[in-house]
Amino acid sequence: MADLIYSRDVYGKTLAALGRRHRDIVVFDADLSGSTRTSFFAREFPERFFNFGVAEQNMFAAAAGMASCGKVVFVSTFAMFATTRALDQVRNSICFDNFNVKIVATHAGITVGEDGASHQALEDVAFFRALPNMKIIVPACPNETAEVIEEIYSVPGPVYVRLGRSKTEILDRKYKFSLGKGFILRPGKDVAVVACGIMVKPALDAAEELAKKGINVYVVNMPTINPLDKDLLVSLSRKVKGFVTCEEHSIIGGLGSAVAEAVSEASPCLVKRVGVRCQFGQSGSPAELLEKYKLNSHAIVDSVHQILDEKNSP
Repeated sequence: MADLIYSRDVYGKTLAALGRRHRDIVVFDADLSGSTRTSFFAREFPERFFNFGVAEQNMFAAAAGMASCGKVVFVSTFAMFATTRALDQVRNSICFDNFNVKIVATHAGITVGEDGASHQALEDVAFFRALPNMKIIVPACPNETAEVIEEIYSVPGPVYVRLGRSKTEILDRKYKFSLGKGFILRPGKDVAVVACGIMVKPALDAAEELAKKGINVYVVNMPTINPLDKDLLVSLSRKVKGFVTCEEHSIIGGLGSAVAEAVSEASPCLVKRVGVRCQFGQSGSPAELLEKYKLNSHAIVDSVHQILDEKNSP
C-alpha cells in the first residue's frame, strides 16, 4: 500500500522553506498552528509569525493591512472559519483591493470526520468562487501541495488553497502544477472525468474499473477551480459524450458548477456531478462519511454509465 502523508505537513514545511528565502513573508494563524502546521514557520521565524487567537475576522483584516505595506501574508485556519466567519473581511478588505494575501485553509470537506457538520466546510469553494480577484486551488496530493505553495508566493493578489485534514496518497504525476491549468492523467474517448483534491484518486480507480468493461475515460486533475482551464474543457467536450465531475464539496458552486458553466457557454455537453448533494455533514470517520455521501469510485462509475446510457438510448 502506498505511503500516506498529511498535505498540511507539506504545507508547513514548504512555508518554512519559503520563509528562509523570502523575508517579506509573514504568517498569521488563529490559535490553530499545531493543526494547520504553520507551527513549522513559527518555530523558525517567531518575529514574523502572529497568533490572533480565536479572532478570525480581526486576523483577516490585519492581513489586509500588512499586505498593504508590501508583505506577502500567508493566513491559515480551518476552512470553515476562513470562508464563513471571515467572509466579510476577505471580500471587503482583501479581494476589493486585490491584496497579496494567501489563504491556506486546512480541515476542508467531509473528511474532517468526527468534528461533524459545524467544522465540515462543504460550501467554501462556492463562497470564494463568487469573489472577484480570488484564485482557488485544490491540490490533489501532498507533492502537488508543495508545488502550489511555492508558486502562489509569486502570484499577485489573493489566493485560496484548500487542504484536508486526513493523510493522502502521493499520486504518480508527469507534470508540474501551473495556476489555471488542468492536467490529463489518463487519456480516453468515451467520457471525461474531471476531479480535484482527494477525489482524483477515486477517479483514477474508477477509470481502471471501467477499462475492464471496455469503457475508456479521460481522467483530468483540475486543481485550479478559478481561473478554470476552459480551453481544455472545451477541447474535451468535442471528443466525449459527457463529463463527470468529482469533488469533496457541495455539487452547488464548486468544481461541478464551474465545469457545467464553462461547457454550457462554449460547447454544450452533458455533465453529471459527484459530490455532496446540498446536505450538511455529520460526525463519523472519514471512510464512513465518504461512503455515506457517495464520494467514491463506485459513484463515478455509475455516473459514467448514466451518461453512456442516456447518449446511447434511442
